Amino acid sequence: MKKLFNQKTTALLHQLAASGIVPGVSYAMLHQGQLQAEVFGNKEIEPVVKPLTAGLKYDVASLTKVVGTTTVLLQLVQAQQINWDDPVQKYLPRFFDTRVTLRHLLTHTAAITGYIPRRNELSAPQLLEAFYHLQIGEWFGKKVVYTDIGLIFLGLIIEHLYQQPVQKVITEKVLQPLGLNESTFQPQATECVPTEIKPGRGLICGVVHDPKAFILGQQCASAGLFTTLHDLVKFSQWMLAKEQPHPLVSAKLIDQLFFDQTPTHTLGRSFGWDLRYDPQGNACLYHTGYTGTFMLLDKKGQNALIVLTNRVHPHTPNDEFLRKRDEIVAAYLSEKGL
Repeated sequence: MKKLFNQKTTALLHQLAASGIVPGVSYAMLHQGQLQAEVFGNKEIEPVVKPLTAGLKYDVASLTKVVGTTTVLLQLVQAQQINWDDPVQKYLPRFFDTRVTLRHLLTHTAAITGYIPRRNELSAPQLLEAFYHLQIGEWFGKKVVYTDIGLIFLGLIIEHLYQQPVQKVITEKVLQPLGLNESTFQPQATECVPTEIKPGRGLICGVVHDPKAFILGQQCASAGLFTTLHDLVKFSQWMLAKEQPHPLVSAKLIDQLFFDQTPTHTLGRSFGWDLRYDPQGNACLYHTGYTGTFMLLDKKGQNALIVLTNRVHPHTPNDEFLRKRDEIVAAYLSEKGL
């Protein structure tokens, strides 16, 4: 049997399923052109136990933000249709603050705050209208506070520029050109790993878990993508490529992602992506999805970690997963490539 690399990380991933923290795991690691991938555990444990098999689609939740929305925005910057420091009001005149730029939204430094009563009971038009009645907090530009709403506004900007729903744009401008043929916003339930069992919705499978994305449908840029391990490996290989032509976005522009792009350049986030640093100080792109997904890309070392689980199944919360996820990421940053 071929020796596995990143053995500590691999062992921790196996423990996730073996200890029952998640039903099952699909993961892949890339190292300088080598691929290690495994699928193990169950896809469902309630109401019946069903084994996890290769090739199933996961609701990847907020990985939608970086695989889809951020990549479309990079294309728009490359085409000089937008600039990172354009004010949001340039594209959305009704936006409620003149100071907020695309950079603020994409680095989660816009400080959008406020309460929307009965948010999950609203229709799509009502929810979009409610977003325009939020406000900007006192930490504007000074602190990263992660929120879906900034990315939803960026999706509305994409919609304004293309005159079609953002999820359709992502499909046409990212998924199809990169050959991510197993990725979709409208999957068949039989092709999917289920997420949570919720009152009023039952076992959620093949339908987005996130409440805002469930309401907004094709207009949601923050969640909604269903994809496979195979397609995320293809996406990661494209992101890591050093020499091959980038048909969508230049390698030079992708390289900008590996730097702190917050307004102060000191807050540890890039455009769309979070940043994590290995012991040598190399910046790696990192992002998570609420449903139990995460990925990390190290362009300098040509490494990638992709982990897909349905940690919200059968029910949330699952804080033990969050602790174990941090342990896995720390282990991977220390040993990647070994």
